[in-house]
Amino acid sequence: MLPEKREFWRYFLSFNVNFTKQNQALSYTSYVMAKLYFRYGAMNSGKSTALLQVAHNYEERGMHVLVIKPAIDTKGDQSVQSRLNVTRSVDILASDSMNIYDTVSQWHKDVEKVGCVLVDEAQFLTPRQVDELFNLTVYLNIPVMCFGLRTDFKTQLFPGAQRLFSLSHSIEELKTICRCGKKAMFNARKADDEFIFSGTQVAIDGTKDTTYESLCGSCYFQELEHRAAT
Repeated sequence: MLPEKREFWRYFLSFNVNFTKQNQALSYTSYVMAKLYFRYGAMNSGKSTALLQVAHNYEERGMHVLVIKPAIDTKGDQSVQSRLNVTRSVDILASDSMNIYDTVSQWHKDVEKVGCVLVDEAQFLTPRQVDELFNLTVYLNIPVMCFGLRTDFKTQLFPGAQRLFSLSHSIEELKTICRCGKKAMFNARKADDEFIFSGTQVAIDGTKDTTYESLCGSCYFQELEHRAAT
């Protein structure tokens, strides 16, 4: 083969290899799908603290996060409050009727590109709103991280949590301990410092003398039996 033809083919093959590598890299970047994450745990397991840490990590890298909280959660008003006394303003208070997909999509388009959506007290979302969060990961490729409770004070799944367990790509339990030292699983409700096991599913911590204590299974059912005997 003549030298000039040899050089041509060497250049041609080199160009094709580089072009293919670049296309593969672009293709990989384009098809890395965002995920819906659910981080759940009993009360006092550090869910809000974890959310605030994730927000800090994104913003430290120059990325915008959108913090959402269901409007039914009146604790902290329009902010996320951790038990370490760290607070952060909420970007969106979501009523039951709000279409979260449309709201975030509009924000992403008209206000600022959203790097991640963070949801506090996600158990209070409606199942439809969880579907809308899932759609954000699919159609807009925006990662969504939800933090919330699994069950109510009667050990029943919240509808929002149930839907999150059905749809989330990644599920992780954040752990805390019971008064006896075992892992806490349940959220026992107190009224005037007495354990109660009847009432509406939603009663916000700190309102109308309502408080909660995280208990393991043994301690929870001991209190339930004690209450039934009185």
